[in-house]
Amino acid sequence: MPPTQTDIWIPDRRAKLYLWLSGVFITCLILANVLGVKLFRFDLNLPLLGHIKVEHTTGMLTFPVTFLLTDLLNEYYGKKGARRVTFIAFAMGALAFIFIWISRQFPILEGIPGTADEKSYELIFGAAALMYIASLIAFLLGSLLDIFLFAVFKRATGGRMVWLRATGSTVISQLFDSFIVTFLFFWAIPLVLNQDKATLGFVFATALTGYILKFFIAVGLTPFIYLGRWLIRTQLGIQPLPVAKS
Repeated sequence: MPPTQTDIWIPDRRAKLYLWLSGVFITCLILANVLGVKLFRFDLNLPLLGHIKVEHTTGMLTFPVTFLLTDLLNEYYGKKGARRVTFIAFAMGALAFIFIWISRQFPILEGIPGTADEKSYELIFGAAALMYIASLIAFLLGSLLDIFLFAVFKRATGGRMVWLRATGSTVISQLFDSFIVTFLFFWAIPLVLNQDKATLGFVFATALTGYILKFFIAVGLTPFIYLGRWLIRTQLGIQPLPVAKS
C-alpha cells in the first residue's frame, strides 16, 4: 500500500524540530541583513570598563536568537546538521539580495499614497547593499568557526559543561565576525569600489564596541541554553547527540 501524504510528512519529532530551528534561524539572518541599514548609538557605564559608547546596526537585534539557535543545532544535530543550516541560510540570504537588487531596477510609480518614492527606496535598499554583502560573508565565516569550536569544546569536556561550549564558541567566533563585517563594510569593499573608506582606527573602535555588546549578550544567554535543552527534553523527549569521537 503506497504511503499517504500524512505518512510521509515530517516523520519524527527530531526532524520537525530541525525544520523549526532552521526556519527561525534563516528568518533571523535575512532580517539582520535587511535591518542592518540603520545604525544606533547609546552609552554604557560598565564596572571595570568604565564609560563605553556602543555603536552598531539594528541588525544585531536578531543576534541573541541566532546565537541560541546555533548552539541548539550543534547540540542536537551535530556539526553536519548545523553546517547544513548555515549553508542554506547563506544561500537564502544571497537569494534575497538578488531579488532586492532586481526590485531596484524596476521603474517606480510615483505619487501613490503609502508607497515609497525612488529616493527613499534607494536610500534604504541601496545603502543596505554593501552592509548586506559584508554581513553575509561575516556570518558564513563566523558561523562555521562557531560550529567547529562548539564541537571541539564538547569533545574536550566529554559532553560536560554546556555553558563552556555554548558561550565559549560564541564569544570567540563573534570576535572574528565583528571585525570581519566592520572591516569589509567600512574599509575593504569601499576600497575595491574606489569609494571613500573609513580609517582603520575607526574600523577597530567600531568593531570592538560592537563585540563588547555581543559578548555580554552571549554571556547573558547562557541560562537560556539550559532552558532550551530542558524544554526540548521534557516537551519533545529529544536527547542531545552523544560526543563525537573525532
